[in-house]
Amino acid sequence: MNGGDEGVVASEEPLQPLEWKFSQVFGERAAGEEVQEVDIISAIEFDKSGDHLATGDRGGRVVLFERTDSKNHGSRKDLENTDYSNSRHPEFRYKTEFQSHEPEFDYLKSLEIEEKINKIKWCQTATGAVFLLSTNDKTIKFWKVQEKKVKKISDMNIDPSKANGNGSIASSSNSCILKPHLANGGSSDKAYSYLSSDFSFPPGGLPSLRLPSVASHETSLLARCRRVYAHAHDYHINSISNNSDGETFISADDLRINLWNLEISNQSFNIVDVKPTNMEDLTEVITSAEFHPTHCNTLAYSSSKGSIRLVDLRQSALCDSHAKLFEEHEAPGSRSFFTEIIASISDIKFAREGRYILSRDYMSLKLWDINMDSGPVSTFRVHEYLRPKLCDLYENDSIFDKFECCLSGDGSRVSTGSYSNLFRVFGCAPGSTEATTLEASKNPMRRQVPTPARPSRSIGNSITRVVRRGAENTGVDANGNSFDFTTKLLHLAWHPSENSIACAAANSLYMYYA
Repeated sequence: MNGGDEGVVASEEPLQPLEWKFSQVFGERAAGEEVQEVDIISAIEFDKSGDHLATGDRGGRVVLFERTDSKNHGSRKDLENTDYSNSRHPEFRYKTEFQSHEPEFDYLKSLEIEEKINKIKWCQTATGAVFLLSTNDKTIKFWKVQEKKVKKISDMNIDPSKANGNGSIASSSNSCILKPHLANGGSSDKAYSYLSSDFSFPPGGLPSLRLPSVASHETSLLARCRRVYAHAHDYHINSISNNSDGETFISADDLRINLWNLEISNQSFNIVDVKPTNMEDLTEVITSAEFHPTHCNTLAYSSSKGSIRLVDLRQSALCDSHAKLFEEHEAPGSRSFFTEIIASISDIKFAREGRYILSRDYMSLKLWDINMDSGPVSTFRVHEYLRPKLCDLYENDSIFDKFECCLSGDGSRVSTGSYSNLFRVFGCAPGSTEATTLEASKNPMRRQVPTPARPSRSIGNSITRVVRRGAENTGVDANGNSFDFTTKLLHLAWHPSENSIACAAANSLYMYYA
């Protein structure tokens, strides 16, 4: 369960801060344009190759993008003679979209079920098709998206002008004239003729008889729902996660985690159940869950009390007892009314090799080593300036916002969102001072704030526990603009192999590279 020796915080030389540049934007809105609620992006996910990107929105739609710069780069010799590292960055184009979920109504509970997409996860690709899971609050769906060639019949002997008058023979994909068949395989030749009464042979007959041929024209993308995994959750689904075995996945709600087989939609196994016998005894709920990236028997889930539990599926069928518990004990005398609210973890992510777990609570990012359960390896302060404003944030419910987090492919950096459409990028290596503030706009670096020095203390020889304070201020950025708590950057994803980030600002998808 040690997850390998991943170099997330083991680099000897501190990495230089990255210089981020704007790459692309999809769905950019004009100044003053009102954003429709259904168009707001609610999920972002790269596939493992980084060649595809999916977004889900509150209207239940899933939009797919595909990478264009990695295709048709020429011969191997051309690639060897060209330095792509300085000039290339991921470029994507719109591929297709489909309606994944529709609004529903639970008549038993008198409850409206939103169509909003909560999570998207890519599955293994096969035979030129891509597969993905999408979920709203109650129902998970398994989608297959593939190119389908549109075939048409061409090279007919029939005069097109007469053919069009007799059912558009030349242009229809179903243009062959069929005899109506009777029961037991018979047919009525008298009642129906292959040739219409308008058709006449030219004088001297046809010079040559050409058989109609089937020609493939343009291709279209077809999204088909292969399976629906429903009626397994009493509470809202907050997470889905694929297993590394390629056959199973988990879904988590506030009180339970279920294990599914991709091929079986009418049965799931409950592997974690934290629901007390008496609901009045409920003290914490599950907020996020994720499978280990390489060990198919290991998963982690976080709670509203700020703890992360590591579970081993080999120990028992019902994994209510955890293998490891990760939590940070609060300092004496620091408890307040908001302590437990801001300690709630909104998202967790395993690093690529599985040695580290990144968690996001309301005020900070924390990096955990699964071999060390005494406390986080590093803590990154995301927006410390909000601490005096917690009462106001509680009044307008902003304190319950669920920010996501992500790690770079090599595990050397972490990122998460904040308010005013800002997001932060931190370096993980010991001694790193990288704490960049970026804005989801075409000029991402315009809100840069000087980063103060951050203290650290060494633990052992090779592990450093660092408190990264980032840019602390009083709610005003370097340009004197006040922060806007109504615009929040909740969803973002890091490309699995390159320094490229995709993030959502309302209905717009922004992409940056370094």
